[in-house]
Amino acid sequence: MRFVQFRLLDDSQETIRVGVYDKDNGNVLDLSNALQQPNAGPINMVNALAKLGSRGVMDTAARSLETQLNQHLDKSKYQLLAPITSPDKVACIGMNYKDHCQEQGAPIPLEPLVFSKFPSCIIGPFDNIPYPAGLSEELDWEAELAVVIGKKGKNIDASLAKDYIFGYTVAHDVTARDWQLKKNGGQWLLGKAMDGFCPIGPCILTADQVPDPHRLAISCRVNGQVKQNSTTAQLVHGVYDCVAWLSKFCTLLPGDIILTGTPPGVGVFAKPPQFLKSGDVVECEVENIGIIRNSVI
Repeated sequence: MRFVQFRLLDDSQETIRVGVYDKDNGNVLDLSNALQQPNAGPINMVNALAKLGSRGVMDTAARSLETQLNQHLDKSKYQLLAPITSPDKVACIGMNYKDHCQEQGAPIPLEPLVFSKFPSCIIGPFDNIPYPAGLSEELDWEAELAVVIGKKGKNIDASLAKDYIFGYTVAHDVTARDWQLKKNGGQWLLGKAMDGFCPIGPCILTADQVPDPHRLAISCRVNGQVKQNSTTAQLVHGVYDCVAWLSKFCTLLPGDIILTGTPPGVGVFAKPPQFLKSGDVVECEVENIGIIRNSVI
């Protein structure tokens, strides 16, 4: 299944709704009422996973797909939002592709290199990325496969990590290289966590539809030109190892997102270096999951 968050175009309140997306025709089945729990507050993907768990969310969707055959919304009726908003954590793994380490002449990390973004960095799959004018002149692209956690876990064994994953989405780890590499005392945070620096989407493809997350093509295009083109087979630390590693240090919660790293082809290591400018359009794609397309403004 492909889960999305969306808003109805005729809803002046811009209420976040949850649905199942049909990639063949772009229609969405609204699950908001079916997922709503008593005294649970507004429905969104994080709350649904927290209250019902991965299995409960998927079972609810399956029942709705059987009983609401004629109640799908066509794409003229809604706007896709980020499939997860306001998670507890947005964790990221750096230097996690063998070929990305090779392009910069860096040693392969023996352990996952973890950093983070703020949840407020998240924007939708087709939203604009605000250029941090006056702050950065080295805005760079990074296409990534992102994991969405489905249930609470601590000290998870890597052999069991798959059971804690609800699904996968596409992420763009937008990065201000000057702030990542030259400023802020060497801390990456400000270079990674400015407003709009985490577009995700267009959907969450459930884990049962991804037999092996380590055999997915991943790519990035800027203004139609291919910049990154690799495969998750190049991951240094696999998806399950990253989940297990993070869970040693912090409790993973439903809706948490883990960006698993980017392949070679980023702008900073081009010769000469290349950086994004206002008006550029960046497309990040992961095989079977979809494409996010964001303009820099």
